[in-house]
Amino acid sequence: MNITTLVSTLSLASLLAFNAHAADAPLKLGIEAAYPPFASKTADNRIVGFDYDIGQALCAEMTVQCVWKENEFDGLIPALKVKKVDAIISSMSITPERMKSVDFSNRYYRIPARLVVRKNSGITDIPAQLKGLRIGVQRATNFERYVTEKFVPAGAQIVSYSSQNEVFLDLLGGRIDATMASSVAIDEGLLKKPEGKDYAFVGPAFTEAQYFGTGIGVAVRKGDPLLQRLNQALAAIRANGTYDRIQKKYFTFDIYGE
Repeated sequence: MNITTLVSTLSLASLLAFNAHAADAPLKLGIEAAYPPFASKTADNRIVGFDYDIGQALCAEMTVQCVWKENEFDGLIPALKVKKVDAIISSMSITPERMKSVDFSNRYYRIPARLVVRKNSGITDIPAQLKGLRIGVQRATNFERYVTEKFVPAGAQIVSYSSQNEVFLDLLGGRIDATMASSVAIDEGLLKKPEGKDYAFVGPAFTEAQYFGTGIGVAVRKGDPLLQRLNQALAAIRANGTYDRIQKKYFTFDIYGE
């Protein structure tokens, strides 16, 4: 064996060994644990929720250990890019804008965005009657972009927050007049709670693909081969009943969507 062949063989062996190690290495998953029922913290500081359970199921299917890394939502993609996390499982919409900087798995759920206001608001014409109203949104979300581009030109004011929980607190406190978020997050985080009894959805379900994408996916770095493994794992948990068991813990309907 000549020296060139030996070097090539050793290089290939090293590459295969690295790839084998990478496949078995713990998977660092980024999440914002402030978005129930998708992700939140218990009294003893454990992460729980639909996103968390899906992530755990994917890791189990891929036979790797999940290591969860918490971050505010607007810091998740930057953390992915600098390799602080390997993937993001945090109810992130698959949108054309985000696909410029990250790759997405196939979707693992899909729900529309909604607007919520006080029941006595009298609002029926959107966006015309939003003029002068303060609309709270979570920072760096597709909801922030939609309100900025669709409602602000009609005279609404946008107020951005680090988490949706902060938005709800200011809505209940009368410091803002409305919020836009996913219909499930609003229903579970506000409307089903006693303090949310005076609030209701208003207007249509917002589903424009250019803003709200084609569903919610797992984000990875551009060109990362992890994407294929995640898609295979997603298909597997959909087929073997794991996905269905998880969603029934949190929802009374099929959140995967059509």
